[in-house]
Amino acid sequence: MNILAVIPARGGSKRIPRKNVRIMCGKPLILYSIENAAALKSDYDIDIAVSTDDEELSLIAGDRGVDIVERGEELSADNVTLDPVIYDAVCKMEERKNKSYDIVITMQATSPTLKAETLKNAIKYFTDGGYDTVISVVNKPHLSWTKKDGKIVKNYEKRLNSQELPANYLETGGFVIAKRSVVTKDSRIGENVSVFETTPQEAVDIDTDEDWINAEAILGRKKILFRCVGERRIGMGHIYRCLSIAYKLVGHELLFVTDSKSEMGIERLKESFFPMKVIADDAEYEEVLKEYKPDVIINDVLNTTEEFITLERKYTKRIVNFEDIGKGAALADVVINALYENHPGKTGNVREGSDYYFIRDEFLEQKPKEFSEECRNVVIMFGGSDPADLTGKLIRVCSKLHDIMPECEFHFITGFGYLKKDEISDIPEKNIFIHNDVKRVSTFMKKADLAVTSQGRTIYELASMGVPAVVLAQNERETEHVFAAIQNGFINLGLGENIDEESIGKTMRWLAETPNVRKEMREAELKHSLVKGQERVIDLILEN
Repeated sequence: MNILAVIPARGGSKRIPRKNVRIMCGKPLILYSIENAAALKSDYDIDIAVSTDDEELSLIAGDRGVDIVERGEELSADNVTLDPVIYDAVCKMEERKNKSYDIVITMQATSPTLKAETLKNAIKYFTDGGYDTVISVVNKPHLSWTKKDGKIVKNYEKRLNSQELPANYLETGGFVIAKRSVVTKDSRIGENVSVFETTPQEAVDIDTDEDWINAEAILGRKKILFRCVGERRIGMGHIYRCLSIAYKLVGHELLFVTDSKSEMGIERLKESFFPMKVIADDAEYEEVLKEYKPDVIINDVLNTTEEFITLERKYTKRIVNFEDIGKGAALADVVINALYENHPGKTGNVREGSDYYFIRDEFLEQKPKEFSEECRNVVIMFGGSDPADLTGKLIRVCSKLHDIMPECEFHFITGFGYLKKDEISDIPEKNIFIHNDVKRVSTFMKKADLAVTSQGRTIYELASMGVPAVVLAQNERETEHVFAAIQNGFINLGLGENIDEESIGKTMRWLAETPNVRKEMREAELKHSLVKGQERVIDLILEN
């Protein structure tokens, strides 16, 4: 089966000057089509011809070993369609090669995002189906209107949501596959026609500056794999951080991978609708890596081992770890430890401290409230799972404080993974109110005059809102998070399970009754600018 791929490419382009030879993501635009056609040689007997009227295009294409078909002036005018151009190239190539072709593939030079694998699948579809012509399309069902006899009329029978509308196939220009017998100077469309649907990302046809920008964005996409965990013992912070980062990387191809023990994390990831795979062990993880071939791996699994990072390094060029003080950290490209500072034994690839905290979007748009001399609102929150059940301890503390501070409200924010959420409820007579799995905690922080929290990521969020806080660590590891200190606006009482309820209550009451101290704590918090952390982290992830 003899195949000819024809790439028509004129030198003149009024909308985008020198379009076909301009550099897109490191190479001339026309090379994308040439390389896709060349990829077919491993499976097919194929010749490649570029039909052009331009010397520079001829030189670029000729350097890649493809045939150049010179296009005459009569075929280079703006009003000339592709049919006579393709027919001219086929006839000249058949004469030059002294053979007849069975299949002719038209490939536009303006479709750089088309993948070679898609083209191979389309040829198989064409041959298996016995079609005369197969055209690349993208399905874009929309309510549309047209003009008939000078009047605007609808192109639909009933107004429906787009997902309920019938298919509406638009030609992408990526390829037209046709039997040689139907290729004439007037047409490449036979009687038995079908379409081959491509993804919207592969359907870009560069005709305007906007198309060019879109294509560059698509070609610049990276495949990013998030390896994260989320369970009651270690909390949900790793899942939430990865989700926050993922929302900033939506222009890239993303995949979440978590282990089967992370039941809470799995449930939350399902709700996010990001692609996800659940693995049982490292052997299954390696199979995912082989198949996905990520450009970047983001590990948010606490400490890693040398063996773990060595496994990942076989399948990716860049590894970014979060909160990793294990032996594997030294083998990563960069380790972002926002919660640690001056940690002993850190290596040169570590970026630590509040400058690298990835704050959630809601805190970038929310502003701190004006300082209040009176303490009327206290927010209490201990993360997504609260494994030490500090919530229960603080409910008892606040019940007693109400008798001393009757005008103060206590708002408890419990997390998605808090096991005892069904055992607690509002106690209105004590001004205690329970809020589970809230969507915007910043709304509650904005109203707060004081907070009680664990020693995780929430301390940065409270700092951004200027809310003085009492801190109780969930576990020994949290006690190493040094940002939660008095110089930054926090009173750190240490490991929560070791602190008696009376001490917690006295500290809260003292802060409520000493506005000058709360004001100083607030000022210390607001000295830290956390808005650039997102940008720094994203730059480190995408760095080549």
